[in-house]
Formats: sequence, structure tokens, C-alpha cells
Amino acid sequence: MIKVEVPASVKYDVLIGDVINSLSGRLYELFGKVRYAVICDENVKRLHGQTLSRAMTGLDTAEYILPSGENSKSISQYEKILDFLAESSLTRKDVIIAVGGGVTGDISGFCAASYLRGIRFVQVPTTLLAMTDSSVGGKTAVNITAGKNLVGAFHQPSLVMCHTPFLRTLPPEIYSDGMAEVIKYGVIRDGAFFEKLSCGMNEDEMIARCVEIKRDVVVADEKESGERVILNFGHTAAHAVEKLSGFEISHGSAVAMGMLIAAASAENNGICEKGTAEKIKDVLHRYGHTEKCPFSPRDMAQASRNDKKTEGGEIKLVLPEKIGKCTVKRVSVDKLEAFFGLEASL
Repeated sequence: MIKVEVPASVKYDVLIGDVINSLSGRLYELFGKVRYAVICDENVKRLHGQTLSRAMTGLDTAEYILPSGENSKSISQYEKILDFLAESSLTRKDVIIAVGGGVTGDISGFCAASYLRGIRFVQVPTTLLAMTDSSVGGKTAVNITAGKNLVGAFHQPSLVMCHTPFLRTLPPEIYSDGMAEVIKYGVIRDGAFFEKLSCGMNEDEMIARCVEIKRDVVVADEKESGERVILNFGHTAAHAVEKLSGFEISHGSAVAMGMLIAAASAENNGICEKGTAEKIKDVLHRYGHTEKCPFSPRDMAQASRNDKKTEGGEIKLVLPEKIGKCTVKRVSVDKLEAFFGLEASL
């Protein structure tokens, strides 16, 4: 087991490895005798229900099964979960446990942030993307028609349990989704880590390094008033791709497309050296990301106008200076079509 400590406004540990059997003991150590609302993805329940039941033996639990897929990260589903929490008589001393991927963690965390003006919650991520990215850092959200993650709150978990054996049941394309976020961390902060990914590395150590990078960024800028925006490398384009596809294109695939768009734009504008995008593309291909963005620059620009990083008619774009270092550039939303199409300088 690897432990990464996160000294945010709420201090918590991220435990990585074969850790699920210690869940009930760690919960009792942290919270004592309380009630737990377990919000579990339906596919995870089908695959790992017995394992989870054993891990929670002796705990007072109520369970909500969340339909799989991005469409569950909605206001309507959020309201249903809040009703479930109230009907389950959860009090302010009780705890939500999110068991699933990024969708489950995001909506569960938002419910925890808002139910009774805030209760504690625990993340048990079951996908690579959730283990390396969305379960750490305290961002919670739901989607609305205008865009992704436009309604949410910052609310740190009290514990994150990354039981890596869960990853063995992931379809290859879902594992590849997570690898897009892993590669992102190498590009924004750690060139040596990026090089290791080119050759392959120990999975637990890979996850731990991603968590360490995110921890360092989050602790320095917990509520994204500055440096934390670099974690959005590739995400401006990614959110537009997801929206235009009706979420048929997965988040990881969209991030892969978005990173290449950003790197190509950085090269085109002299921000990074030629060949940077090709290096990123080579590693993305190694982990199954070969698709090109299927939408026009005009449609992408229109879809990005409501991005949460837009302020005063400008949007913050994260662009690589080199592998291991990114910069943030403010660009008028009127130049987004040029960014997506490389038709002009930014």
C-alpha cells in the first residue's frame, strides 16, 4: 500500500493498493459510530457488490444505486440523491461514501457539500481516471444544458481509498480514458514521469505520482484562483467535444484530443518547440488514443463560450511550454475558432 497525505483545508489520506478490506476499520477510526450513505455506480455494484458488502460489514449503511454514465451527473439525479439522504435520516455527523468513477464521485461530493449545508464524504474510486484525478482535490459538480461542471462546490473528502484490483475489471477503453489524465500530469509538471510512461511503469506508483502532483497544485491553490488552472490542460477543448457529442465521446478521449489541440496551438504560436505535440501524440497512441477531433473549429468555439474558465470575454487556455511545464494564456473568446483551427495567432 502507498499512502499520500493531502494537507488541504481538510487533511486526508489517499491510500493506493489492495486496500478495500481495511475500509470499515479506517472509517470507524475516522468517524466512530455513524451512518453511511453509500452511493454506488450500478456497474460497480454488479461487478463488486459482494466485495463491497464484506468491506462494510458491521457498518450502518443505506445504499443508493446510481445509473452509469455521464447523463447521471445531472440536476435531476442530484435532487433524487438529496431526497434519498433525507429519507435515510442522515444527519450532519453522518458520512457519504462514493463508490464508482468520476461521475459518482462528482455528484456524491456535490450532495455532500450541499446536504445540511455540508457533511463529510469518502471517495472509493473504481476507475483509473477517478483514482488519478477526480477523487482528489475537492472539486464536485453536476452538468447543466449550458455546459459541463457549471454547478458545483469545492468540498474536500475525508479519505480516498484507491483499491487498484478494481481496475482489473475495467474495459480497455475505460482504462485508456484514465491514461489520458495520467499523461496530462506528465505534460504539466513532470517530464521524467512522462518519459517513464513511454516505457510503462508500476501501476500503484503511477497512480501515486499523479496524486502527488495534483496534491501539490491543489494545496497551493485549493479554489482555483491561480495555479490550479493548469490541471485543466486539454479540458477546454475536451468539454466542447463532450458537449457536441452529447457525451457519446468519453471524457478521457476528449481530453486526449484537447491536449493535442492545445499543444499544436502552442507550437503554432511559438510557445513551445516543434515536435511537442508529436511527443504527446506518441504516448497517447501507446495507450489507445488515436481519434481526431470530429467537430469543426466554429462549432468547438461556440460550445466553449460558456466554459467555466471564461471571465470578462476572455478564456484561460493552458498551453505547454515544454514537456513538464505549462503556462496559462488569456485569450479573447473571439479567437477560440483560431485556437481550435490554428488559422491565426492567438
